[in-house]
Amino acid sequence: MFAYAANSMSMPGKIRFAAFGAVAAVAAAGLGMSPAVAQQIEPPRPEPTTSPAPLTTPDTSDCPVRVTPPPPVDSSEEPQPGQTAPTPLPIPDSPVGGPLLADCELVLAPGAPEPPEEISAASWLVADLDTGDVLAAKDPHGRHRPASTIKTLLALVAFDEIDLGRTIIGTTEDANIEGSRAGIGPGGEYTNEILMKALVMASGNDAANAIAQQLGGVDETVRKMNEYAAELGALDTRAATPSGLDGPGMSSSAYDLAVIFRAAMENPVFVEYLQTPHIDFPGYPADPATPGDFDRPGFAMGNDNVVNWMYPDSIGGKNGFTNSARQTYVGAAERDGRRLIVSVMMAENEPKPVWQQVADLFDYGFGIGEESTVGTLDARTSIDEAEPADESLAQALPPSSVPVSDPPAESPSMGQRVVVGSLGALVVAALLYGAFRVGRRTV
Repeated sequence: MFAYAANSMSMPGKIRFAAFGAVAAVAAAGLGMSPAVAQQIEPPRPEPTTSPAPLTTPDTSDCPVRVTPPPPVDSSEEPQPGQTAPTPLPIPDSPVGGPLLADCELVLAPGAPEPPEEISAASWLVADLDTGDVLAAKDPHGRHRPASTIKTLLALVAFDEIDLGRTIIGTTEDANIEGSRAGIGPGGEYTNEILMKALVMASGNDAANAIAQQLGGVDETVRKMNEYAAELGALDTRAATPSGLDGPGMSSSAYDLAVIFRAAMENPVFVEYLQTPHIDFPGYPADPATPGDFDRPGFAMGNDNVVNWMYPDSIGGKNGFTNSARQTYVGAAERDGRRLIVSVMMAENEPKPVWQQVADLFDYGFGIGEESTVGTLDARTSIDEAEPADESLAQALPPSSVPVSDPPAESPSMGQRVVVGSLGALVVAALLYGAFRVGRRTV
């Protein structure tokens, strides 16, 4: 049903996937997914009888999401009984990344070309992955829901703490997790290496849950993710779930997604996983308590990155989707030795697929001169230079959105972590297989 082919490129390890059969049809629609979630796609929409109205890029001039994301479309962010909704994250007086990034509309350097048309994203950013120079943006600190792009932050935490060689046993809780799943089953045996690959290749929420259990449980994992985001200087970011499923207080920004992704690219193992074309994913045994149950065999899990399939310069990324977040993406591309990062939030697959909008933004970025800059992704440097004059920055550290019953143990210091520096190391592969999921889904 699925076929993958490595495409020779100028950069070693740079992989482009060719998808055929069902995957090709999905990619043409701007989608991509593993066999485990293919059944969640809505049937094709009928062709419109009249020409659609031209897209109007969302107007953000009045900063509608400077404090919190737009209202959710479902009940996913209602606090649990006995809990209250977290207060909005503080807004620093000095914008992280530079003063120009405070603008809620287009942020362009003098003489820079106009951005491409038909970009549906309410917020986006284009930057140089190596230097950290922000080349152009739209509402870069506008707060939106990250969906599964937050799995990059989970991976950063997990690589610090879990043993990749350890084998864990799948649980019913893993198997029944909401949204996109890699295929973990109760009683199945999975190494952490397999789980991490499933996290980034197939955006498995079941893999995210299995990893979170090893990090102290969901609440503790969320706390660690938020602490890590704060250390990176991603002050618009608050995770509410490890997987990216919507929850109370969840938020990030196009700026923060780029900062977090750039940090992840410093981990060569993460890069390797995201550039893996396919793996053998283990099956799991029959449940002896269920009459007539049977063993589930293993299967070939492919990398679901539509941007890599369709855009030759792509060298990786991570996508997401929930009903409230809509389409989100962060990734990188390389051309003639120059590497760029693009992040988009609150996008739609109209009037063109989001992967094509991402490609247009990459093409646009490659056309901007290297001397053009409107800010920096070196968030910690930006914050350190503003302190102590800006006391608001000291208070703009995101707490966990989920209360924990016991005081958390002290976490590793900034110096003990592999965090963003002045250079982003190498770029990754990724997944842009989002859109049209049933229920509250995240990819």
